[in-house]
Amino acid sequence: MKKILEKKSMAKSRILEYILTHEITSKAELSKELNLSMPTVLSNTNELIEKGLVVEVGEYESTGGRKAKSLGVNKSYCYAMGMDITANHVGIVLVNLGGEVEKRERIRLHFAPDMSYCSQLAKIAQDFLEGLPMKEKVLGIGVSVPGIISKQENTLLKSHALGLENYSLNMMGKLLPLPFYFENDANAAMLAENPEKYTDAVYLSLNNTLGGAICMGGQLFHGQSQKAGEFGHMVLYPGGKTCYCGKQGCADAYCAAGALLKDEEDTLEAFMERLKGQDAQTIERWEKYLDDLAILITNLRMVYDTDIILGGDVGGYLPDHMIELGEKVLRYNRFDLDLNYLKNCAYRKEASAVGVAKYFLRQG
Repeated sequence: MKKILEKKSMAKSRILEYILTHEITSKAELSKELNLSMPTVLSNTNELIEKGLVVEVGEYESTGGRKAKSLGVNKSYCYAMGMDITANHVGIVLVNLGGEVEKRERIRLHFAPDMSYCSQLAKIAQDFLEGLPMKEKVLGIGVSVPGIISKQENTLLKSHALGLENYSLNMMGKLLPLPFYFENDANAAMLAENPEKYTDAVYLSLNNTLGGAICMGGQLFHGQSQKAGEFGHMVLYPGGKTCYCGKQGCADAYCAAGALLKDEEDTLEAFMERLKGQDAQTIERWEKYLDDLAILITNLRMVYDTDIILGGDVGGYLPDHMIELGEKVLRYNRFDLDLNYLKNCAYRKEASAVGVAKYFLRQG
């Protein structure tokens, strides 16, 4: 009896996971794609509909007979909140069960490893949730941070971006008004992508600091000491520019968003506007940036031989520049005849906050 119940529960989980990762489906499609009998699909989808997790969202065109009902996830069934901590800002999102961002904020807040910062962060979270009609449906708060995290102890082992080592995240979490979960920012961005689409992939996070994540068999790969995906500290040019980590020639010094900016007062948005305006110096800097990025992409492709997702702040702008980037990549990569492995990120902004919020939506 126990095994029968386990099989039924497993079937239901598979059905729900499929519906979550496909905008619209049908009972016939579920039966075919998941290799489940139609009675199993019917009983489980009916249960999910009764619980309110799944809804009938329309009808397929008739092929002669009764029109099949199309099924989709009930996006308002539950929600989760995501917070992305950087050195000078906190990005916040509210994500529904369908992965859509229903509310977003970006607040300037200088990070400090003290109680005052933790209290301010908790206040920001409370203010964000205040007055939301779906407040009682919010399952938890995911928090992404730049650095290497020990999940067992909730400790930020090292963060160059925040200037920290062995910093306990527990106090920060305990002050938050809902259950919490911490994740590295690049890993979180990878989690924002569709797991059905990317079973194996490398995520390149092109933010103010350059990070990355590796997904293998549908699971994040952390490495022996949680440092897998630290692509920013692969050396591109020995003896080159000094990286914030202290080494010379790191990819971060050439491919992070800061490599495009003139000074600390400059912004990526302003840079892209100058690029649109055909400013000569901006074009020259952009061409050099894409060339360095092409080298990094080629190195990653040679190592992992899998899809490479271009994300982060710069990644959000790259869909409009894939032809010129692709031409540069092909100069270095003589093994691939096409660039189908290069993918644009699903979320052009707030990917880390969305991904870490999705942790609760998957658990819930």
